[in-house]
Amino acid sequence: MVLIAGVLNFMVASQRVVLSFFFLPTLYSAYHFGRRHATMTACFSVMLVMGLTYTNPTLFSHRVAAAGDSPYFDLTVWGGILVVTAYAMGTLYERNRENLTELRESYDGIMVILQHFLSNQKYSQDHSYRVSVCAMRMAECMGLNSQMVEDVHAAALLPNVNRLGVSNEVLYKAANISQDEVDAIRKGQAVNLKSHTTGGSLRRILMISLAQEALSARCLKATQVPVESQVLSLADTYETLTSGGAGHALSPAQAQQKIAANVGQPYEQRVVDAFVKAFGERASGASAGN
Repeated sequence: MVLIAGVLNFMVASQRVVLSFFFLPTLYSAYHFGRRHATMTACFSVMLVMGLTYTNPTLFSHRVAAAGDSPYFDLTVWGGILVVTAYAMGTLYERNRENLTELRESYDGIMVILQHFLSNQKYSQDHSYRVSVCAMRMAECMGLNSQMVEDVHAAALLPNVNRLGVSNEVLYKAANISQDEVDAIRKGQAVNLKSHTTGGSLRRILMISLAQEALSARCLKATQVPVESQVLSLADTYETLTSGGAGHALSPAQAQQKIAANVGQPYEQRVVDAFVKAFGERASGASAGN
């Protein structure tokens, strides 16, 4: 604002054009800090311009057409519009933030309900539940942020949502994922979690799950899928080996060694390193021996 004021006072002949630039810091404040900060920015801008006009009476004098005409009327109108704009944009920002917070709380509530459902003794041996625990442990060892860890957790539990009677088609529609996108991923198209502006957390989770399925089927390479999908796929492989889903159940140590020693595995090395870190020194020894 001080820079704009300097341009207004010293460098530009058409000072009223420069006044419009004060909307930039005001809108920035509204977008990033909310109504109070935006309104304060607008008021300070008005005070700054009024102060410049007072100390430099010739600032807007070339526009005075008649005796007694004053630039303060125009500045008052401009200042009023600036303050109203700041208040309105700040209010819009805060409402959007409240809506986002409500959606996030609703999402967290659904996840809590689903976790309690799965923690019931009847489902304590559920494959998806065990995969989610392993995947979260790996994600934390990789140093992924809290949102990514939660996305991995939720993606691992998606099969149980289907068991509750919610079909994939309903989930895709809710997340704004088209059937063309689903088919493209299954045919080997790289996955970008930021490729769409709508769908929110549910879209990210479903895209992670779809990419994990394509990775497990070797339709996609590790470099084409999010790291969350690799973590989820490796956790699923580990649980399949230890639960006997592959035919013969291995002990946790045997499964760890087999995964760490698998040369043709479709994962980035950092994902395997996180698995080794999460599940013990025996896997680390097998990895070092190769």
